[in-house]
Amino acid sequence: MQMPPHAREMRPTPNGDHHRRHGLSAASPLAYYPRSSSSSASFKGCCCCLFLLSSFLLLLVLAVFLIIFLAVKPEKPQFDLQQVGVQYMGISTSNPSSFDGTGTAVSPSPTTASLSLTIHLLFTAVNPNKVGIKYGESRFTVMYRGIPLGKASVPGFYQEAHSTRNVEATIAVDRANLMQADAADLIRDASLSDRVQLRVLGDVGAKIRVLDFDSPGVQVSVDCAIVISRRKQSITDKQCGFDGLSV
Repeated sequence: MQMPPHAREMRPTPNGDHHRRHGLSAASPLAYYPRSSSSSASFKGCCCCLFLLSSFLLLLVLAVFLIIFLAVKPEKPQFDLQQVGVQYMGISTSNPSSFDGTGTAVSPSPTTASLSLTIHLLFTAVNPNKVGIKYGESRFTVMYRGIPLGKASVPGFYQEAHSTRNVEATIAVDRANLMQADAADLIRDASLSDRVQLRVLGDVGAKIRVLDFDSPGVQVSVDCAIVISRRKQSITDKQCGFDGLSV
C-alpha cells in the first residue's frame, strides 16, 4: 500500500516525537550558520575593495605629484647675509679702571667681562624656482669664541617663484658674562687690535610648494664670521658660508 507523502517525511522517534527526514528544524541554531558566514565574507570583500581603491588613489596622487615635481626641477633656495649693522657695542669689566679715556686696557687680566651688543642683520632670500617656497621659522645665534651670546628669530613666510626678498633680524645681547680667559681675549681684541670677531650661525628650513603640496624640507645653513670695530661701532669685515660653500 502506498503511503501518503507526509507519512514518508515524518518518522516517529522513541519518545513519541516526530522530525523531518530531510533538513533541520527551523528552531535549530545550526540553521543560522550559513547566513552568518555569508555576511562575514561579504564584509571582508567590501573591506578589501576599499583598501585596494584607497591604495590606488594614493599611488595615483603620488605619481602625479612626482611627475609635476620632476617637471619643475626644483633648486635649493639661496639665503645669504647681505648687511650687518652695529647699533651698539659696549664692554664692561669687573675692574672699573680697566679702560682709560682712550679705550686702552689698563688691567690686562680682568676676572670677568660682560659684552652688550645690538646688531641688525639683513638677509636676502632668492627663489630661483618656477614655484613658490614656504619658509619655516628661522633662528640665528651670535657667538664669541664658541660662546653663545644672543639669539634672534625670523617668522616663517611664503616666497613667490622667481623672486628676491629681504629678511631682517635684530640680535640684542645684554651684558653677556665672560670668564677670565675669554674676558682677557675680549679686552685684548677690543682695545689693542680693535677687532672683535663674532660668528653668526643659523638654520633655515624651506619647502617647495607645488599645487598646495609641500615637498620634503630642505635645510639651508648660514655661517658668517663678522669683525666689529669697537671704536667705529661698525662692521669692518664679513665672510659668509652657504651650506658649507663660500658665497
